[in-house]
Amino acid sequence: MYFIPTSALPFTSLRLITGSFALLLSLGVLAQTPAYGESATRIPAPAVDAPVVAVESFQTAVLAGGCFWGIQAVFQHVKGVTGAVSGYAGGSKATAVYDLVSSGRSGHAEVVQIKFDPRQISYGKVLQVFFSVAHDPTELNRQGPDVGTQYRSVIFYQDDTQLRVAESYIAQLDKTGTFKRAIVTKLDPLVAFYPAEDYHQDYATKHPNQSYIVSNDRPKVENLKRLFPEIYRETPLLVTAGETRR
Repeated sequence: MYFIPTSALPFTSLRLITGSFALLLSLGVLAQTPAYGESATRIPAPAVDAPVVAVESFQTAVLAGGCFWGIQAVFQHVKGVTGAVSGYAGGSKATAVYDLVSSGRSGHAEVVQIKFDPRQISYGKVLQVFFSVAHDPTELNRQGPDVGTQYRSVIFYQDDTQLRVAESYIAQLDKTGTFKRAIVTKLDPLVAFYPAEDYHQDYATKHPNQSYIVSNDRPKVENLKRLFPEIYRETPLLVTAGETRR
């Protein structure tokens, strides 16, 4: 992915993350090209899920599956989600900054921290959306035009229940041949989540007509609405500016 820093007015250069693709976007060459056609796969619900919660309780999932702009956009439109923040996980606090993460050498993956109400949506349902419309779990260290370990597919589990549900679901989907290729999603324990810079938050909403968003992220939200109408929320739940960085 690429971005134009909002603080740079007038800006003198674009930060290029995806090489020639981003350059073509910046020149407007791809502005009118059709979307990458982010595909969505109809998948069954998990056979094993977290226990039903009857009392008020909020839980968190941390997921990585390519550029965090699109993952955040998807879950901001999901009913039962109470917050979705773009950030980094898998590396140290010292390297949890975009310039270092985008180099692919920080150890971090771009992630989204998803807070949800388990009375409205289960952890398994969150994973169903993640595997179905938010990204392609069969792509290794890339999603669409974005390539590198920072775009890897990872579930950062926070307890034994999340690990059990995720392991079972991946095995279920692989066994039934839901995807044409094997799922490559890694399961790593969550050590720490570091919120991304403010300009990355709500990016798809703030820049709806940007070519990257139109090609790669808007289709994900449209697929969510098409495949999961029962949990689709029309108005996205946005991050409050200034509340993400520590």
